[in-house]
Amino acid sequence: MYELFKDLGSWLVSSEQWTGPDGIGHRLAEHLQYSLIATVIAAVIALPLGLLIGHTGRGAFLAINLASFGRALPTVGLVVLVFLASGLSMTPVYVALVALAIPSIVTNTYAGMTAVDPEVKDAARGQGMRGRQVLLQVEIPLALPLIMTGLRLALIQVVATATIAAYVSFGGLGRYVFDGLAQRDLVQVLGGAVLVAVVAVVLDLALSGLQRVLFRHRTAA
Repeated sequence: MYELFKDLGSWLVSSEQWTGPDGIGHRLAEHLQYSLIATVIAAVIALPLGLLIGHTGRGAFLAINLASFGRALPTVGLVVLVFLASGLSMTPVYVALVALAIPSIVTNTYAGMTAVDPEVKDAARGQGMRGRQVLLQVEIPLALPLIMTGLRLALIQVVATATIAAYVSFGGLGRYVFDGLAQRDLVQVLGGAVLVAVVAVVLDLALSGLQRVLFRHRTAA
């Protein structure tokens, strides 16, 4: 075991391992590209949906059940299915990652909106605020902690699952995992897994920091 971790350390710090199209730097950039684009697309779809059903209370049952169905989808199976249907493109990877991210964002956004005290909303309406103003100035600011939690969960899930890009011959850090398995190179497999875990932790900490800054700014205001 000691030798394994010693070899892993040498693998991670080797200058040769960080350069070229197969280097960690390039694979990391690919992994971040897949993860961030998929999460942004999912947020564009899921945030308005979660806000709408949370604000109006309509369609909640259908939306939450669809989100739960999305959680149950086998990600690798979905990638292979879309890959066979669309051909050699990144489309299946993005479809799978977006489908994975949407449920966390929808459910947490909806939960944040429904957690807002009805009396607070009534007081806002009593002051002359209209529906849009109540949504933007009262509900969203109060629901923001849970909304941010949903985004963080979605991003971590996507980062961890973006390794599937390598399953259909694309790049990312998953390349080390799949190539290592094919070559029976345990150090490379472990190196890819460690890198994915580090990326997930760093991005989670970054979003946590952003969340604290937003709340501090809101409190000061």
